Amino acid sequence: MKVLLINIKELLQVRDEAPLMVAGAAMKTLPSLKNAWLLLEEGLISDYGTMDSVPDVGFSKTINCAGKIVLPTWCDSHTHIVYAGNREQEFVDRINGLTYQEIAEKGGGILNSATKLQETPEDILLKESAQRLEEMIQMGTGAVEIKSGYGLTPEAEMKMLRVAKKLGERYPIPIKTTFLGAHAVPLAYKNNKKGYIDLICNEMLPKIAEEGLANYIDVFCEEGYFSVADTERILSEGKKYQLIPKIHVNQFNVIGGVAAGVKYNALSVDHLELLSDEDIAVLQSSHTMPVALPACSFFLSIPYTPGRKIIDAGLPLAVATDFNPGSSPTGNMNFVVAAACIKMKLTPEEAINAATLNGAYAMGISETHGSITRGKVANIMITQEVPSYGFLPYSFGKHYIEQVILNGKVL
Repeated sequence: MKVLLINIKELLQVRDEAPLMVAGAAMKTLPSLKNAWLLLEEGLISDYGTMDSVPDVGFSKTINCAGKIVLPTWCDSHTHIVYAGNREQEFVDRINGLTYQEIAEKGGGILNSATKLQETPEDILLKESAQRLEEMIQMGTGAVEIKSGYGLTPEAEMKMLRVAKKLGERYPIPIKTTFLGAHAVPLAYKNNKKGYIDLICNEMLPKIAEEGLANYIDVFCEEGYFSVADTERILSEGKKYQLIPKIHVNQFNVIGGVAAGVKYNALSVDHLELLSDEDIAVLQSSHTMPVALPACSFFLSIPYTPGRKIIDAGLPLAVATDFNPGSSPTGNMNFVVAAACIKMKLTPEEAINAATLNGAYAMGISETHGSITRGKVANIMITQEVPSYGFLPYSFGKHYIEQVILNGKVL
């Protein structure tokens, strides 16, 4: 099947030879073609150019994109969309003065979600998660990473990962799965964290590896959750099963977790609402992608990741939704891009790079996704008629994605 897009007002993220990521000053550059055409063939990006050289025969479908912008779909590298129920009462509790940590200490937070998930049948969990995924796709997301971590028992963690894997089989987008058993210590192990870590290492990991349920392993490295030493043990065990490390780190405190992630060649370190000069220096000597989650900062009223500082230090940056029931109940990458501009002081070019090419890197798929490059997968989106791409984050309250194309097929 050949699909030709013509009269594109501006075709964004056009890279004849795409790098795996962009960093520092290079993030300010968003290469584009104006008055362009784009040819999609057999699910891939086949060719592109300006309208003075447009091909004219042999297409299954032609789409007129006059006044519209075309760009790669968003790559959301950090989500928890397989969950049960919601936590709106905790939202009210925070308004009334309780902190995220205080709610967790009272048995809320992640433990609340774990109880609900353990009680939810797998078919219901799949149905609810599929609805969330479909909403994300409609808003322009074309690749998703899904973490476990709301199970906290061997059975429930595997249930989450099986659901995530089924979503990847049923929907035409790449879905990467991450084992996050070390998201919190369950009540049954409240006074025996070592025992729970032993359960992760000795029982959960072998079973998950045996069924091929995860690509990555993650740890919530934070005071009151898992220490740096805990994190290093879990990441080390995960590597025995070829699980690539990622970590939640520096959300509330700086405890040395970034250095631990880099030590174990983590693909990404995520959150980073707090960041020290030492963390910056460690990241500068690594291939680890810093990932910001501005919707989480918005929802919890905590500091935003210092994206401007990260980029100005010559580092790359990705952004993602952190879609979950407790701290970021949204899969709207358009809002995330806007928040990166408004609250983290990224330019629109930097934010779009962070949400496409660098997001793809943070999922391990930047060789096939994240840019308009010949031979890459034809996952693209078409906006409504807009003045410029800067209008997308500027007009943050409205959804301007008109059409999504996945694997060359118009949804």
